[in-house]
Amino acid sequence: MRKLSAYDLKSFYNSLKGRIIRSLIRQKILSRWPEVKGMRLVGYGYALPYLRPYLEDNQQIFNMMPAQLGVHDWPAEDKNRVCLTAEQLLPLETNSVDRILMVHALEFLDFPEETFEELWRVLKSTGRLLIVVPNRMGFWARADWSPFGQGRPYSARQVEHFLSDNLFVHESTSYALFSPPFQNDVLLRAANFFEKIGPYLYPALGGVTVIEASKQLYAGRGKGVLAREKEPVRKVVGVKPVPTPRARH
Repeated sequence: MRKLSAYDLKSFYNSLKGRIIRSLIRQKILSRWPEVKGMRLVGYGYALPYLRPYLEDNQQIFNMMPAQLGVHDWPAEDKNRVCLTAEQLLPLETNSVDRILMVHALEFLDFPEETFEELWRVLKSTGRLLIVVPNRMGFWARADWSPFGQGRPYSARQVEHFLSDNLFVHESTSYALFSPPFQNDVLLRAANFFEKIGPYLYPALGGVTVIEASKQLYAGRGKGVLAREKEPVRKVVGVKPVPTPRARH
C-alpha cells in the first residue's frame, strides 16, 4: 500500500470534505487548548490545518514532519515554519517546548517508542501533548478514501497504556468526527448535526480520538535494583581464646 505524503494531505484538506472535517476536529483542539500565547507550540506529523488558528497571537509555532511523510513549505504567505526530521532524532533542545500537537503521526510511526522518548525529552516539565489519532472503534477507520482510514488505528485504551509505558501521564480523552464517512459532499455538510448528537448517542464511536497527556517526572524505564554496600569483614587480631575454668567438685 502506498503511504500518504504531505502533498496528499495538503490536497485532502484543500477539498470541501477536508475543510469540513478540519473544522470539526479544530473545534475539539481549540476547546482543549484555547490559549497558547507566549508558549512554544510544535506540531508533529501533519498538524498544519490545526496550527493556523494559533498563528495570529504566537510566533513560536512550527511543524516537524517525519521523513516518511515528506514535507512542503507552510504557510504560503509567510516565512516557512516546517522542517523535515527523523523519527528518533528531533532537532530541538531538551526541555524547550510547551505544547506538542500530533496529527496524522502516531498511526504512521515506524518507531513509536523512540519517537515518544524524543517528544518526552524536548517537552518542558510542565509540557503537554495532544494526540489526534484514528479511533479503532469508529466509522472513519474503515474509510480508506480519507487519511483517517490509513495507517494503524488505535483504541483510546491502547493509546492511554502506550503513554503510561512511555513516561506520560494521561490527562483526558475525548472524541470528534461523529458523522458517518459520507463521500457525498452534500451529505457530509450535515456533519455538524452528528457532532452535536454523537457524544450522547454513541460517545466512543467518534472517528478520531483526542488524548491529552503531560510529561511524567521522577520515573524511569525498567526496574532498578539498589546495590547494598558490602559490610566490612571484621577481623579480631592478637586475642587468644580464654579457656573456661572447670568447676570444682
